[in-house]
Amino acid sequence: MAAVLKSRILPVLTVAAAIIAIWYVAAAILNAPFEYAQAERAGKEISFSEVLPKTMAQERPVLPAPHQVVVELWETTVNKKITSKRSLVYHGWVTLSATLLGFVMGTVLGILLAVGIVHSRVLDKSLMPWIITSQTIPILAIAPMIIVVLNAVGITGLVPKAFISTYLSFFPVAVGMVKGLRSPEAMHLDLMKTYSASRSDVFWKLRWPSSVPFLFTSMKVAIAASLVGAIVGELPTGAVAGLGARLLAGSYYGQTIQIWSALFAAAIMAAVLVTLVGLAGDRLNRRMGVRPEGAR
Repeated sequence: MAAVLKSRILPVLTVAAAIIAIWYVAAAILNAPFEYAQAERAGKEISFSEVLPKTMAQERPVLPAPHQVVVELWETTVNKKITSKRSLVYHGWVTLSATLLGFVMGTVLGILLAVGIVHSRVLDKSLMPWIITSQTIPILAIAPMIIVVLNAVGITGLVPKAFISTYLSFFPVAVGMVKGLRSPEAMHLDLMKTYSASRSDVFWKLRWPSSVPFLFTSMKVAIAASLVGAIVGELPTGAVAGLGARLLAGSYYGQTIQIWSALFAAAIMAAVLVTLVGLAGDRLNRRMGVRPEGAR
């Protein structure tokens, strides 16, 4: 236990403490000019010792202090009903719904593309360059086009945001699965041929089991990208619900504390989703007999 604390937890806590300390210093520096300007307009002289506490309690600071963000998170999660339009739980659920739908569609699409690429030389040469090229287009540029096109054909609500999430999440799955499906060694493939195995047998009994560790590794990247896509999808639509809507509302009305609380809510959600995918992958790998890297 002490070894785990020293090797894993202590470094994380040290970095977190350093970030919080830098954050407080930056908040004091960025928020101080407003307090000095207020004192100057009032014809008063104010010392730094008087300015410092005020920089940590401004209603609309340039950079909110960490404790202000924590208080806002507490107020908008614990102290608000989940059906309230001011609850981050409510807005988080709206974003999470689009994230999960886009993640599922992106994962399925990525797997299908990878299977086609591995089994068809034509698709490998023609499709893979386009898959890579697709990720060079900024999502902020393509998101409004997707929203407008789908709205024109009567598709609104959750699905357009899910399509944007799919666009971001299919790529890591496709690339990871291509590598995973090609990971079996030549001697194993030759052994399957000596058993007169069909292409279907080779796929299900050799290529697919070999690709599972790669699949879950790429899915951890994909779920985080899917969340980003869902939030970006809420920005050009003027959405009234979702974490993206909270970011928009905060930017419109200068509510920086609200913006930062929504950002932290998104970060927490991403961490939870990535952890859940990682745990599912570890459990499945253990059942398949895959040993962790440290045990090899």
